[in-house]
Amino acid sequence: MSNKHFKFQQNVQSFTSVDLIKKSKNLLSDKLTRRSLRFFSDDAVPKEVIENILLIASSAPSGANKQPWNFCAISNAKLKAEIRKAAEEEEYESYHGRMNKEWLEDLKKFDTNWQKPFLETAPWIIVVFKEIYEMGAEGEKKQNYYVNESVGIACGFLINAIHELGLVTLTHTPSPMNFLSEILNRPKNERPFLLLPVGYPAADATVPDIKKKTSEEVINWFE
Repeated sequence: MSNKHFKFQQNVQSFTSVDLIKKSKNLLSDKLTRRSLRFFSDDAVPKEVIENILLIASSAPSGANKQPWNFCAISNAKLKAEIRKAAEEEEYESYHGRMNKEWLEDLKKFDTNWQKPFLETAPWIIVVFKEIYEMGAEGEKKQNYYVNESVGIACGFLINAIHELGLVTLTHTPSPMNFLSEILNRPKNERPFLLLPVGYPAADATVPDIKKKTSEEVINWFE
């Protein structure tokens, strides 16, 4: 059996080095404006927008192209309230015993606590599930590869797409997250990976004054 391949044609223009440097600087400047947000407007975001950004996320590379992810997009107010209640129960336990002193100290700059009202305020919640194995047509288990890496890359695509559209999000990981599988009735081969509220920023939204690491701190050159 032969494997089909086709000629790769990337839809990009040809740029000089000077052009590329300029474009990369502009891109960097834009990405440095991206912030995680805890204060959302309840203004509606069209369902088609959410569908499109999830398809962008699903275009990410994955081990053997298995695409070991599933997305749950929730706008239902009752479900969002149920998710908030369960998340806050886990977060309360984390803030009052699970997190050590150093962890709590590191969180002070964000002025956050166990209460998560944004889970109801944001018009959409996206829950990303990873498929630890694939279910075959006859119910048999089929192997997936590099699941965490693949799903992590897809989440990066998703966060970037949200930013590109002028929307905001927050990477929320209430731990443990098993309640999401129960509330959303997910199959046994899936595990919750990440929860992302998605919407517009509230008019009075604020963000903490934090800095990203410099080039010298994160890049090691071998020329």
